[in-house]
Amino acid sequence: MSLVLAVDDHTARSALADAVACLRTGGLVAFPTESFYGLGAAALDAAAVARVFDVKGRPEAKPVLVLVDSIRMVESLAAELPEGARALMARHWPGPLTIVLRAAAHVPDALTGGTGTIGVRLPGHPVAAALVEAAGFPVTAPSANPSGVAPPTTAAEVEAYFRGRVELILDAGRTAGGSGSTVADCTCWPPRVLRAGPVAV
Repeated sequence: MSLVLAVDDHTARSALADAVACLRTGGLVAFPTESFYGLGAAALDAAAVARVFDVKGRPEAKPVLVLVDSIRMVESLAAELPEGARALMARHWPGPLTIVLRAAAHVPDALTGGTGTIGVRLPGHPVAAALVEAAGFPVTAPSANPSGVAPPTTAAEVEAYFRGRVELILDAGRTAGGSGSTVADCTCWPPRVLRAGPVAV
């Protein structure tokens, strides 16, 4: 069974501490984002990232976006950070905009899907933001569902999908659903929209 922890004003601190401890030991944590529940692993732990692909049945050639807590964290993941990308971050972060950049050499190939690029986002959901901030390292955030299946908006749906295959689920109630984040490729300029979403670039 996966451990489900309620996250509210009274339980947030202890639940987040448990989630970070889980991530640090290679575990998987599902958590709410602005649209759906996401599937979190320590993004620079190649073995943990491989588990994300395994439990989702995700094609290895499909990159995985990561959540960050600051521009400084982006700089630690990207080979370069163009001024245009910085301007988009200043305008739309925190929020549902994923920015694709050239990945630094130490970023695991599993995250890039062999593309040499990485998608980064500063989340607007308070639980997702608090998790990355508490962890102090980037966290993966593909939707917490098997590939090809509807993404979940509740912790119960995550548990039904991944019972026993995800160590921890942070339950902060139903998420908004809708569409995932806008994905903008900023390795070229003007940026190329790879996936349309709530943010117009």
